[in-house]
Amino acid sequence: MEATSEDYQRLKVLEEGLWQTEFRFDMEWMEKILAPDFFEYGMSSRVYQRQDTLDIPSQEILSLIPLKNFKVRLLDTNVAQVTYISVVKYDKKEYEALRSSLWSRNGNNWELKFHQGTLLTIENDHEC
Repeated sequence: MEATSEDYQRLKVLEEGLWQTEFRFDMEWMEKILAPDFFEYGMSSRVYQRQDTLDIPSQEILSLIPLKNFKVRLLDTNVAQVTYISVVKYDKKEYEALRSSLWSRNGNNWELKFHQGTLLTIENDHEC
């Protein structure tokens, strides 16, 4: 099942918004897009619940937009998986991570239900 171009564009705007300071730390925006049962497996291996995500203090996000290898696939009429590679700087060090998000359509809006980040390392160049 393929996403419509409208769904693709909407999900791209939402996902990229999570990597832009002006949206990520806008609590009204975040309250609208994070599902009540949202949780995340961070690239740090830490598990974040919805409130943990909302409680992160505002800070500058140094990320590459547009997101690399951005893809959307519908798992169901109202459920989409978004995948991409993030490139972000923390403490003057650049990190790449594989990213996967699950979005659920709620009426005319999309809500983020789940997100996972898996750190990419150049040293681990072999298949497991």
